[in-house]
Amino acid sequence: MARAIELAKRGLYTTDPNPRVGCVLLDGERVLGEGWHMRAGEAHAEVAALRDVGAGTAASWAPGASGMGRSVRGATAYVTLEPCSHVGRTGPCADALIEAGIRRVVCASMDPNPRVAGTGIARLRAAGVAVSVGVLERPARALNPGYFSRHERGRPWVRLKLAASLDGRSAPVGGGPMLLTGEAARADVQAWRARSSAVLTGAGTVASDDPRLDVRLSYGPWVRQPLKIVLDARLRVAPVARVFAGAPSLIFTGEATEVRSAWPAGVEIARVPARAGGGGLDLTAVLERLAAREINELMVECGPRLAASFLGEELVDELVLYVAPLLLGADAAPLAALAALPLEHLPRFDLVSVERFDADVRLVLTPRRAHQE
Repeated sequence: MARAIELAKRGLYTTDPNPRVGCVLLDGERVLGEGWHMRAGEAHAEVAALRDVGAGTAASWAPGASGMGRSVRGATAYVTLEPCSHVGRTGPCADALIEAGIRRVVCASMDPNPRVAGTGIARLRAAGVAVSVGVLERPARALNPGYFSRHERGRPWVRLKLAASLDGRSAPVGGGPMLLTGEAARADVQAWRARSSAVLTGAGTVASDDPRLDVRLSYGPWVRQPLKIVLDARLRVAPVARVFAGAPSLIFTGEATEVRSAWPAGVEIARVPARAGGGGLDLTAVLERLAAREINELMVECGPRLAASFLGEELVDELVLYVAPLLLGADAAPLAALAALPLEHLPRFDLVSVERFDADVRLVLTPRRAHQE
């Protein structure tokens, strides 16, 4: 299963909105074939592994195909997610395993997708295939946090990316764009963007920094740009902003906001309610809309006020914080413009990892919820 997880990681930047899945076929301790899901619309990991068994004698494998180089009848399949049981852009993987004669299937986790959700396992068992579930489940789930979040919680996995000075400041006095971190740290941000379904920012950041929010480094044979999202309650951003160039973009605005400007091709405007009590858009409604669009992992790159909103409403699942070795001073912009809170309600985090990128340091943290105290 550990090998299947390693195979699944090869799809880190390409499978969206599908999960990253790997599969290993074994006869005893002998590996017969390996496969991983490359991208949506192409073979799932199980079929890719079956095709790998037939490499050299058949160009491809599908249910009913013959002439595979080695038989998999009686073999065991280790797969990081429950084999699917429905017809989508590809056929049911459970049926492919059954027809190939697989004797046993070991799954790391059940599939939370309601179209599967145990039916793949049930179909295998009904055909006499032995099925085990739960082997290395935690690392397998960790590879697909957004896929599980979307199906289990009805919203994407929210990853907040921030950069700060040693004194916890995010921008110099007076505002304006400033590169806090070095080239190595900025390249690492590109990797986080590349694995995300969408990148979100606020209208204030667009006005002050004019970011592109795209992926400019290569992560394999396919270039997949995440959807670019701007929250703009009053629709004040300029249509010529760089964020709207290239990949499709989505602007969330207020329900009563009038659309006056002509927008570039590929820019969509969606309306959501205002936050209860006023002051911006309803972030929960935004996340629900994104889940309906099959957004798995959402990367938020924004200014102090929007960061405070996501943090204050406990909508952040993961915080990626880059710390640069410089001081900006007490009057510079804060990391997050949080209101004063009682000591017992201060946001707290668990440290997941620390990594150095030249002079900068990256911290990956997860919020510690009140029920975890």
